Amino acid sequence: MLPDYHFHTIFSGDSDTPVREQLDQAILLGMKSLCVTDHHDFDVDSPIDFNLNLDRYFETMIGLREEYKNRLDLRIGIELGLQTHLEEYFKDLESAYPLDFVIGSTHFVDGKDAAYSEFFQGRTEEEAYLHYFQVTLDNVKNVSTYDVAGHLDYIVRYGPNKADFYNYHTYQDIIDEILKAIIEKGKGIECNTAGFRKGIHQSNPGQEVLKRYKELGGEIITIGSDAHVSKDLGADFIKAKELLRLVGFDYYTEFKERRPEFKPL
Repeated sequence: MLPDYHFHTIFSGDSDTPVREQLDQAILLGMKSLCVTDHHDFDVDSPIDFNLNLDRYFETMIGLREEYKNRLDLRIGIELGLQTHLEEYFKDLESAYPLDFVIGSTHFVDGKDAAYSEFFQGRTEEEAYLHYFQVTLDNVKNVSTYDVAGHLDYIVRYGPNKADFYNYHTYQDIIDEILKAIIEKGKGIECNTAGFRKGIHQSNPGQEVLKRYKELGGEIITIGSDAHVSKDLGADFIKAKELLRLVGFDYYTEFKERRPEFKPL
């Protein structure tokens, strides 16, 4: 089983899953390693507290890494909610803690959580998607403290019609700008399998975007389930493996101490 590089535990505001439950599930699935990436969305207005208790998080994960070392290679990561005004804060954070891996995701736009229907009010679905992509572009261009950009078309999971009228070609110009900005910074993207479970029947991003990333020279690609419960850990990874091969990848990426490691699929 390929290692999961995007999953959450009780340290995330939207998960109640004990860390050990996720680690034991990884062992059961046959994973040799994986990377925990709990949420840290700082300076947002949300009914859910997405502020990660950083000291407790790293203390716990370092202890578990030692406890599980003969059964599982646990890498310690984080999913940062990107906002351009937080770049200096992020730099201080990454220098203060022993991170293996950082996902940079766009969750909040104009102070609103894009996962909620309020984000779409007063906009057509296409306008909402375009605005989300513009903010994502600003984030990936102006923030450097991430290794891969998370679930690039995350917004499609929550649109009124989800992916029914969504395709890469409608948004090609701005998606290409996003991909080029990521590549120019030496960063990567992820193949996030949650879309298969979230009603859009494709990964985030989907096949056409993954293919375009490869065509533009993108090399760094991780695989993550975005699991918030243990039954979703590693979900649809066989599909992800086949999809990456289909678009031209013969490897995937793991991270250790913020350095990419390329492994054969």
